[in-house]
Amino acid sequence: MSQGLAIVGYGKMGKLIASLAPEYGFEVRAKFSGGSNPGGAGLSHETLRGIDVAVEFTTPVAAPVNVQRLAVLGVNSVVGTTGWFEQLPVAREAVVHAKAGLVWAANFSVGMNIFVQAVTRAAGLFAKHAEYEAWGWEIHHSAKKDAPSGTLKKLAEEMRSVGYTRPVGLSSNRAGAIPGTHEIGFDSVADTITLRHTARSREGFARGALQAARWIAGKKGFYEFKEILGELT
Repeated sequence: MSQGLAIVGYGKMGKLIASLAPEYGFEVRAKFSGGSNPGGAGLSHETLRGIDVAVEFTTPVAAPVNVQRLAVLGVNSVVGTTGWFEQLPVAREAVVHAKAGLVWAANFSVGMNIFVQAVTRAAGLFAKHAEYEAWGWEIHHSAKKDAPSGTLKKLAEEMRSVGYTRPVGLSSNRAGAIPGTHEIGFDSVADTITLRHTARSREGFARGALQAARWIAGKKGFYEFKEILGELT
């Protein structure tokens, strides 16, 4: 029997998730756009009846309100919106207090999350060699709201967490319909080492979000996608 899925943010990502949902055992039973959910007002017990998990891909302004509203209503969620992560502690408190479940990520691509691990490992090694300076760069489609992307900021944060304390210059570009490319480089007088992840389409993000939705259904707690990566099916 299919589980009920709500799409909160029915833009390009939301529509792609809806089209792939049956492959992951979900039936889309509710869809919310900005017009039908102003300030989270469209989310209610009535509109979310029969929903097991909500997937949230909206805007940095809308996401915190939606997350708290879903938690209060007892609906588990998967949140792929970026640009609002300074409010994660408030979101965590709301989810834990409501005994709900949530998975968040700066990027739901499985490949990207493995790439983050590779960058983190490299940064830990280069941290011991002062002659290597680092940079980070990304490019996305022109409609992406935040720059630098949440993923690029996350990469820099992970580098710092393993002891790479030297400056990491970050830069961004926005153009066309590019799904997303992220690059981290290390440079010295002797050589340059570059690590790059290029998304071919949004499908990898959508499939990762649906895998997370299947995992969080019926569970409680607040998780980052990378924490559950090894448990996904």
